[in-house]
Amino acid sequence: MRSGETLFAYSESGGSDAVKITIFGTGYVGLVTGACLADAGHRVLCVDVDEDKVCRLQAGHVPIYEPGLEELVARNSREGRLAFTASAADGVGFGVLQVIAVGTPSDEDGSADLSHVLAVARTVGEHLDGYRVIVNKSTVPVGTADRVREEVSAVLAARGEELSFDVCSNPEFLKEGAAIEDFTRGARIIVGTESERVRELMRECYAPYNRHHEKLMFMDVRSAELTKYAANAMLATKISFMNEMANLAERLGADIEEVRKGIGSDPRIGYHFIYPGCGYGGSCFPKDVRALERTAREVDYQASILSAVEEVNARQKASLFEKLSSALGGVSGKTIALWGLAFKPQTDDMREAPSRALMEAVWNAGGRVRAYDPEAMDECRRLYGERTDLALTGDRGEAVEGADALVVCTEWKEFRVVDFDWLRSTLASPVLIDGRNIYDPEAARSAGLRYFGIGRP
Repeated sequence: MRSGETLFAYSESGGSDAVKITIFGTGYVGLVTGACLADAGHRVLCVDVDEDKVCRLQAGHVPIYEPGLEELVARNSREGRLAFTASAADGVGFGVLQVIAVGTPSDEDGSADLSHVLAVARTVGEHLDGYRVIVNKSTVPVGTADRVREEVSAVLAARGEELSFDVCSNPEFLKEGAAIEDFTRGARIIVGTESERVRELMRECYAPYNRHHEKLMFMDVRSAELTKYAANAMLATKISFMNEMANLAERLGADIEEVRKGIGSDPRIGYHFIYPGCGYGGSCFPKDVRALERTAREVDYQASILSAVEEVNARQKASLFEKLSSALGGVSGKTIALWGLAFKPQTDDMREAPSRALMEAVWNAGGRVRAYDPEAMDECRRLYGERTDLALTGDRGEAVEGADALVVCTEWKEFRVVDFDWLRSTLASPVLIDGRNIYDPEAARSAGLRYFGIGRP
């Protein structure tokens, strides 16, 4: 029996089109990818160096919040298509496809930290015993596939082995909160390779999600690597551009929401990603914009737009505190109610979330925060621990009771409808900072609230 087989719930050969796949990394990308490929009928073994995390996954505990993911993992584990291990040897021995889905956080200089990616490459080289395709799904700078190939080759040379392998790029395009839908019904599947053998294996891998129309796009590796960064940078640019326009609208007495409708009606622009707000966050946009700008500098090119995108976003996150402090005449000794901690709805991810910039500014100015989020409360506790100037409440009503102002940072559905008369009577002072423009300013002001939105007069 091949290494890793005994980890599955029961031995199943699968259909004739089933592919054995190993995924290194059980974070957001790795876990969603593994669960979705297993659900399509493939046999998937997920590898992680964190043994406690592996034990929790084997017991059915999914460490991240993503709609539908826990059920998907449980079903495919139970039915023998998905398994988890901390053994790299088992992982390399199992799948013909070796998928790298580990993190690439920002280094101090803004570049992508490839230490985890290259560590996996060395691990594969140490245990390789036959042909494998190393599939890079992590978001990485252009040229990383070459570095992965060099790492594996160096380890094989040290072993005195000459074994065949290929490296390809297969970037992910998953939105947190809609990742399963994006994986199963995504607009495109990009594979960077020059090898026909790799093309055939990747066609088999994605065949269940490529039946209705051709979504597979094959290109050279470097183009595939750049495509991922370019896509995220373009979306981040749209957000920062709208926030720039919002700031201009405030100063000109225009309403950015009317402007948004006007420009969005142009099919060349469209309505996606042109919603003004308090800035973007998460694990992708901030990191990827910085990494791409750093890559440009490495090839002696000044990517002025990318620099401006990040600068505008940082300024936009700071604008919430500026509006709040101005409205209250300072926040020292004040209690600020906060609705929404996650960087966007349908996730518990608080990485680089606008809420964090706001809370930390309030604390630095001597204020207190009372916050509620439908999913991110545990993540907030993990990040900040127990502190006297932070209270995490059981519902949105408890958060605003007697607070000096309410700030909305995340547009969860349960925040979209509110009785403004109730809100006015519940707050100690009638200040509402709408960081996502989800409320009608006139309705809020008619109830006696001092309403402050983004880009609204």
